[in-house]
Amino acid sequence: MSDSSDRSLNLNFLKEPVLRKLCEALDKTNSKGWRKLGEMVGNDRRFRVSSDEMEMCSLKVLELEGSPSRVLLRLMGDRGCTLGHLVDLLQTMGHTEALQCVKPPGIQILIQPQSVAIIVGHNLRLSCYAVGKAGVQFQWFKTKEEVHNSSSPDLVISPVQLTDAGFYICRVNCGDSFEFSQWAQVDVLNVATSYGLGSHSLEGRLKVVIQPLGQRLLVGDSLQLECGAVGRPIPRYQWHRNGVPLHFPEASKRRLTIPYLLLEHHGKYRCEICINNERTWTNEVDILVDDVFAFGAGASELILNSNQEQPYATDKVALLIGNLSYRNHPQLKAPMVDVYDLTNLLRQLNFKVVSLLDLTESEMRNAVDEFLLLLHKGVYGLLYYAGHGYENYGNSFMVPVDAPNPYHSANCLCVQSILKLMQEKETGLNVFLLDMCRKRNIHDDTTPNILLRVTANIVFGYATCQDAEAFELSSSGFTNGVFVKFLKKRLLEDEKITVLLDRVAEDMGQFDATKGKQALEIRSSLSERRALTDPVLPGDSSDMALAHNRQWAKAHELPESMSLDFDCGAQIKLGFAAEFSNVLVIYTHIVKKPEDMFFCQAHVTNFSPDLDIDPKEMNRETPEETGIYLLSSSLPQHCLYTRLSSLQKLRDQLGFTVCLQGSFKAMDELVDWTIDVNIGKPLIARLDLYRTMRRNSCLQTCPMPHSPCHSPRAEHLHHHPQGLLSPHCSSPYLDVCEPLQGAVGGSGCVSSTLYDNCFSRYGCTSSDSPGRASIPIETTDDINELQTVFINSLQFHHQ
Repeated sequence: MSDSSDRSLNLNFLKEPVLRKLCEALDKTNSKGWRKLGEMVGNDRRFRVSSDEMEMCSLKVLELEGSPSRVLLRLMGDRGCTLGHLVDLLQTMGHTEALQCVKPPGIQILIQPQSVAIIVGHNLRLSCYAVGKAGVQFQWFKTKEEVHNSSSPDLVISPVQLTDAGFYICRVNCGDSFEFSQWAQVDVLNVATSYGLGSHSLEGRLKVVIQPLGQRLLVGDSLQLECGAVGRPIPRYQWHRNGVPLHFPEASKRRLTIPYLLLEHHGKYRCEICINNERTWTNEVDILVDDVFAFGAGASELILNSNQEQPYATDKVALLIGNLSYRNHPQLKAPMVDVYDLTNLLRQLNFKVVSLLDLTESEMRNAVDEFLLLLHKGVYGLLYYAGHGYENYGNSFMVPVDAPNPYHSANCLCVQSILKLMQEKETGLNVFLLDMCRKRNIHDDTTPNILLRVTANIVFGYATCQDAEAFELSSSGFTNGVFVKFLKKRLLEDEKITVLLDRVAEDMGQFDATKGKQALEIRSSLSERRALTDPVLPGDSSDMALAHNRQWAKAHELPESMSLDFDCGAQIKLGFAAEFSNVLVIYTHIVKKPEDMFFCQAHVTNFSPDLDIDPKEMNRETPEETGIYLLSSSLPQHCLYTRLSSLQKLRDQLGFTVCLQGSFKAMDELVDWTIDVNIGKPLIARLDLYRTMRRNSCLQTCPMPHSPCHSPRAEHLHHHPQGLLSPHCSSPYLDVCEPLQGAVGGSGCVSSTLYDNCFSRYGCTSSDSPGRASIPIETTDDINELQTVFINSLQFHHQ
């Protein structure tokens, strides 16, 4: 970067490392990006860029590795623009990131602070060593606050307290320029004994200092297990039950919490703890869960429910589908957040969950086929769908992302057809939670009639009443739909499923933004007290259950993380995480590099064209830049992240190239090393959902005029002893947006068993995909904040 110190240097002679970093900073779509620079240059007679030339720059985003900034800078250089001119323009823009790319380097951080786990009362030392052309100064920060008296390369806190835990960073100043170190996390463990560790004995060691404790609890209690280890860098944790790793976010934290215990949660627990290549385990402890309940003020009387046998499931299986990226219809946002949250909650209830985003018609039908393969006698089956939909003559239709405009029943999946096939499996409970519109589809005049058995185990939870639209919350960020926002607060309760949905409806009825606009409708033929919290007892079909377990596990196997050793002496860690059953996250991390290597970065490339990956959303420095909003807090830091969606489209094994780029102190040019990697078919790709329909599955219909469960003359009934009653509704999607003018509702929605509900989805706010650059995730449960935004942004859309 030595060339950047010469202000008279023409931009066309910037060396590649400087130019590349500068273009990365300017290519970001914000108010200070390349377009703003082009506007300022357009007003300068010396380097003026025409509107046609700006259009030529913008078209570069369509090319692989295309950079609008690179074209713009070349045009400016052709007109004689120098580095000094560019610095003046960037200072006027206030683009500090770009300025750091072209200003004299001045500062080189030689030693970065490292994250550490330490015992309270010991001495904490974080180090940041740097050199510059002139003298350098240091200032440490804890999050955004300056740490007092911390102007030296070493930050020493002695003795360290619990309140000192957090994230630290060091700013290094040299004249007018500055650099920040990498973040370092400090985890402070409150341990009574010192376990023989001196204040300087953490380096390179991993030692467990907090062991989990065995507990005996009741169904419905909250389980909290804690462990802890000291070492540098900070340890990573993974909890196991009965030798099997747990797969929900809390299972990768030092403290494991299960808010609502079930009988299935009993077992032997221990935690795997790792630092780099070093690994250890905590003690294994027994967690006993008793199926008894304490009553009375003193909780002295234990009563077993001996009057009647408690219902149970032979297994629990859930298929969750969220369709967002429609090709011919308005795109949605909330289904992704809803599917993610419900996945984590249902796993806590011991459901085997398959969670899928953005499925075509054939992919949806094949996914339902795989779902049906997991069902057998006594299984609790749950289907959750979020996306566009409609209802005709009592039949509900889910709309795939590739549905034409207008669409017909032949392009969609009929929910009642799926229910029929579930009944043939003799399931113990069939639950359908449908987050979709139920307007009539005027383009579809077919009347498929499906003959359903009269069974007392069916529950439908519709997010809106018959012949009604649903809404989407206009928001710059991703939030839950209103239905799931309230549902997730109740889902873990040990209540009959219809009682639970009643309470959700009552909660939503208190939400002012949705009163009189949309109603949660519950249709049920459930006669027993069956709950999602019921225990799992395999029964007589244990061999079948084992085979089904293997079938489910087949589609949820993550590739093993691996270490790649390059010829130059660098070592790269390649890790994997699952955001959904068809969304894989790949992250690369530099484990070590040669001492004389000045710059080192590893990225992944050359993926199968089946996955249609945008190169500009690969190998980003933060998960959010790639679209990983929900899993970001569970991923390791200081990596490059790539999100691979639509794994169901993968036809062959997933192979790609890991490319290491580095430069040495004696040279400015980058050198590349590559290693080819093959990880087979990860996650749902193993099931080959891309194939054409393999069985008739939910295409089946029966030529019966009306089944006992589908009477077109039925009144609005919450529970009916003779079967499930479905209403008449339907909805075509039209590409128009209309203001909300009391179009929803109708006389059919005024019933004591139908409650207000509103989706944060399914209105037409825009047909474009939501922007990803700065989309926050909802982190508060304050419904009042959501309510205010909701009232101001509710829009109506004919479906």
